[in-house]
Formats: sequence, structure tokens, C-alpha cells
Amino acid sequence: MKQSLEIKSTSVITDKELKAKKRKSLIIITLIWIMLIISAIICLIPFYSMIITSTHANSEIARKLLMTPGDKFLDNYKRLVEVVPIWRGFANSLFITLISTVLGLYFSAMSGYGFSKYQFKGNSFLFACVLGTMMVPGQLGIIGFFRLMNEMGLINTYWPIILPSISNAFALFFFKQVADNSVPKEIVEAARIDGSREITIFHRVALPLMGPSLATLGIFLFIGKWNEFLQPMILLFDNKLQTLPVMIASVRSQFNVDYGAQYVGIVISIIPILIVFAIFSKQIIGNVMAGAVKE
Repeated sequence: MKQSLEIKSTSVITDKELKAKKRKSLIIITLIWIMLIISAIICLIPFYSMIITSTHANSEIARKLLMTPGDKFLDNYKRLVEVVPIWRGFANSLFITLISTVLGLYFSAMSGYGFSKYQFKGNSFLFACVLGTMMVPGQLGIIGFFRLMNEMGLINTYWPIILPSISNAFALFFFKQVADNSVPKEIVEAARIDGSREITIFHRVALPLMGPSLATLGIFLFIGKWNEFLQPMILLFDNKLQTLPVMIASVRSQFNVDYGAQYVGIVISIIPILIVFAIFSKQIIGNVMAGAVKE
């Protein structure tokens, strides 16, 4: 009898504990979902406000905060097209951004792989020097860079904007860490024993293993180059060569800034960013999860 009572009491206790744990976990999950929903709303409010504002007239934009749609989007778009060749700027930005992103990813991955797998004399010192350049703001060297490009006859061309993408200190650092963790030395050594050349090993062995990281960093490089404003404004004099951010900033009427047309241009400018993120978001999440799970 005593044993049966003890068994019943322990079973009752365990049932109560299980119910209490379920309640706690349900409360925690609910709080997490509430925080995620609030965070998502906070992140979406600027995009919503930007789209809504582009549908109103300048007088309304300057007077109050707008949260409901208007009917001036087409009028704002017509003024935008009349002032600047916005779609020409869109094509210019897309051309520069795509080439810069591809070159930046390729050469940064190659450099990071080299620092990771080749232990040459001065490796650590040279890598430290590369990281040291990250502490120097790029704006400090813009005057010297302009003079150098002017001496080389590259002003008012896309070369001074595209070529610096090859040397990206952060991307090099990022891919070195990726190569350290994702490209085993045993696979590289096995490929060398099979007689593969070093460039072939990089293309056929290392680069596929670094694929998810390429997608992750590619989004950040794409966004950074797409939104670049200072270098195109300084190095490009021909309006037909200007990028989209510079064209949007130059939208002005005779006496004041045309905010309605500017907001329409901003809406147009975020479309490629949303498309790129939508395409590569799965690779980013997969890369994050791969780094979070240990075998």
C-alpha cells in the first residue's frame, strides 16, 4: 500500500512539474514571438513610410508625417523623369555594382584562401597590415586617390569605382576565416598529390566549399556598392555616367528640393536590394545555421 501511494504521489508530482514546464515554455515562446513581431514592425516602418511618402505632394510631405497612401505617385514620377535620366542611372549603378561585387568576391576569396593555406614568410605581419587598413576611413584618402586617377587619365570613367573593389580588407579577413574552417588541409593536400595545379584546387575544391559564404558576403558588397555616393559624385562629371544615388540627390526644382520625386527615386533604388536579398536569403540562413551547429 505504501509503495503504491508513493508511486501515485511521485506520478502526480511529475505531472505537475511537466504542466508547469509546459506553461513556462509556452510563455517564453509567446514572448519571443511578440518580440520578433515588434522587431519586424520596427524594421518595416521605414520602408512603409518611404513608399507612402512617395505618393504625396511636396506640401504634404513637408507639413506632416504621412501614414496613409496618396494619389501623387505618378506626378512625382513624371517630375523625376523630367529632371534626371533615372533609368539610365539605374542601369549605370547596376552595371558598376554587379561587376564590383563579382570582382570583390573572387579576388577576396582567393586572397583569403592564400593567407589561410600558404604559410609563407611574413604571412602574419602582412595580414595584420591588411587588417590595419580597416581602421583608416576611406574618406581620408579621397584627395590623393582623385589626384592619382587624374594622373592616370581615369577620371570620368567607371574604372576608379570598380577596380578598388578588388582590394577589400574586410572581405579578405572574412574569407580567411571561412577558408580556415570550411576548407580542410587534407582535401587540399589530396588534390596536390593527385597532380592538380594550385589555381585548379582553388576553383574546383576551395571555391565550392566557400559557396554559402560567397552568397552571404555578396549581399553586403552589393548593398555597399549600390548605395555608394561619395566616389561617383567626385570622380564622375558626365551626368549620363552618374549612378542612381547621385541622381536622386540632385533632384531639385527651381527653388527647393523636390521631396516627392526624391522619394520615388528611393523607392526605385531599393528594388534591386530586395530582389538580391530575397534570392540569397536562404544561403545566408543556411550559412548561419551551419556555423551554429557543431557535429
